[in-house]
Amino acid sequence: MAPEFIKVKGDGVKIQVAVWKGNGKNIFCVHGISSNCRVWDNIAKNLIPEHTVYAMDLRGRGQSDKPEKGYSLKIHCKDIKNVIDNLNIKPVIFMGHSLGAYIGIVFGALYPEYVEKLILFDGGAKLSPLQTMKVFESIKLSLDRLGKVYSSFEEYISIMKKAPFLQPWQDYFDEYYKYEVEFLEDGKVKPRTPPYVIEEESKNLKKESADEYYEKIRCPVYILRATEGMLSDDDLLLPEKALKKMLKKIPNAKVFNIEGTNHYSIAFHPNSERDKILKKIINE
Repeated sequence: MAPEFIKVKGDGVKIQVAVWKGNGKNIFCVHGISSNCRVWDNIAKNLIPEHTVYAMDLRGRGQSDKPEKGYSLKIHCKDIKNVIDNLNIKPVIFMGHSLGAYIGIVFGALYPEYVEKLILFDGGAKLSPLQTMKVFESIKLSLDRLGKVYSSFEEYISIMKKAPFLQPWQDYFDEYYKYEVEFLEDGKVKPRTPPYVIEEESKNLKKESADEYYEKIRCPVYILRATEGMLSDDDLLLPEKALKKMLKKIPNAKVFNIEGTNHYSIAFHPNSERDKILKKIINE
């Protein structure tokens, strides 16, 4: 089921939000560093019509505004607060993947009245400089696509189909990648996310630290963890050592290992075990 798209005011920018209408709880989803709202397509279809799912394009991504400056955890949190206020859906169940998980931690700490539950998809731990380097090396293929012009969408998608961490390829991935590109007059395409967005975001992530917010979170926290690396066995976003430190400081946190998934497939691919866990978390 395709979502409805609406524009909502963020903190001085217009934010694109995908909405899958349903009943019950309001679930608010935030994607990763170079992703977009359509990464939640498969998960959303399994949560409606029992619940309503909102998924935003972070500023600089997808079809949200792309200012030249202003990409940090706190700035994203201000956007999210404004979006939730303008949609009048407070409190929400917040689901964040990768960068979205780090944003969720800060948002949950700064605006506790806005978050009923916090669900972190493979992210949120304080990583060592070495582990951070390993992660960025593994997502390099995903980041390198930005800032380039491709002769056609077919050329663009053929490159992404070779990514080992996206296997096995799903038909709906085509819609995800079609959503994130701008189609030019001559049939060429280019990704909508400008490189300057990722450059500033990456610099700020190295200066910001979500772990200082761990102990300030008051809502229940659920961590869904990928058990496999992207390109190697140890390029994990939630390695055991970092996860243990995280759990010591976050009150009421529960961890669910989603076996056989990597950092991408935990959110992107169909997974009945993940969906069962999500429904239990949301409904309890």
